[in-house]
Amino acid sequence: MSDKTARIVTLPGDGIGPEVCGEAANVLRLVLEQAGRGLELIEKPLGGCALDAGDEAFPAATKEAVLAADAVLLGAVGLPKYDGATGNRRPEKGLLDLRQAMGVFANLRPVRAIDALNDASPLKNHVVKGTDMIVVRELLGGVYFGEPRGIDGDRGFNTMVYTKREVVRVAKVAFEIARGRGKRLLSVDKANVLEVSQLWRQTVTELQQNEYPDIALDHQYVDSAAMDLIRQPTKFDVVVTSNLFGDILTDAGAVLAGSIGLLSSASLGEGPGLYEPIHGSAPDIAGQGIANPLGAIGSVASLLRNSLQMPEEATRVETIIDQALADGHRTADLGGKVTTKEMGDIICQALKA
Repeated sequence: MSDKTARIVTLPGDGIGPEVCGEAANVLRLVLEQAGRGLELIEKPLGGCALDAGDEAFPAATKEAVLAADAVLLGAVGLPKYDGATGNRRPEKGLLDLRQAMGVFANLRPVRAIDALNDASPLKNHVVKGTDMIVVRELLGGVYFGEPRGIDGDRGFNTMVYTKREVVRVAKVAFEIARGRGKRLLSVDKANVLEVSQLWRQTVTELQQNEYPDIALDHQYVDSAAMDLIRQPTKFDVVVTSNLFGDILTDAGAVLAGSIGLLSSASLGEGPGLYEPIHGSAPDIAGQGIANPLGAIGSVASLLRNSLQMPEEATRVETIIDQALADGHRTADLGGKVTTKEMGDIICQALKA
């Protein structure tokens, strides 16, 4: 393991972002200290907090810092006061610009049912138990970035577009993950309706035939996959899909875990990785100290594994998260009374032990 000082930029953002990001940063600081490795934490604004300061949602100074970092840890972005804003006045525009600037085209979202929380899911235990999947979502293309887009009088329009190159690079990430797991990959599209999905399906099929013949590849329409995600989630292992479909399916996957506050994500490309919990800014509970920091702390585990090449430490953090839940520690989203800080302290105390 390298003893190089890790340069990590934190973007606490809006709403509950600073609360959960702060606890995640404490965990990261402790892990690197225990490993004898230096850490430089640099905090920068993004989203609504940057707009509040009179800057753009993705300030130039923030861009400069993240591009020079080893990894980026993000809290959450979005404030109700900007809900009616357009263009660069939207906090979410800052998030899209951040992803584009960093070139993070593959978003990895694990969805795993923890036995201690099976009762927290609205689904029956026998349906949820054993769920363990990773959704690989394409992050820089599709309808979120396609041009032209806009509102023309009483007509709104967006463009869903993918090139073969964009599909190949994200599919390769998914195939490699599948090779290290169950050697099966499901590609989700809407090829019965959308030409862009027809290109997606053709490209993924050709890639499997030419480079990954050892991986069993299946295809499924997104509406059918959404139904199966709730009806029989254990059938999924590794899933690759487009930006829009991945956004929807992974949030639906929060039902399986018991709370969206538990889910982490990693966004990877050719440069530094971007790590964030998948929950939003939840401004209705911001400042109350009741937000669940485990999604953010789980994102730290992913940061350790993917950007700092510290897999043993990553596994240790994940194991401690599972044990904390097994021991009955619950934040408000899980029906408990443990505060954000208390949950962070529980994880840190277990690391020290």
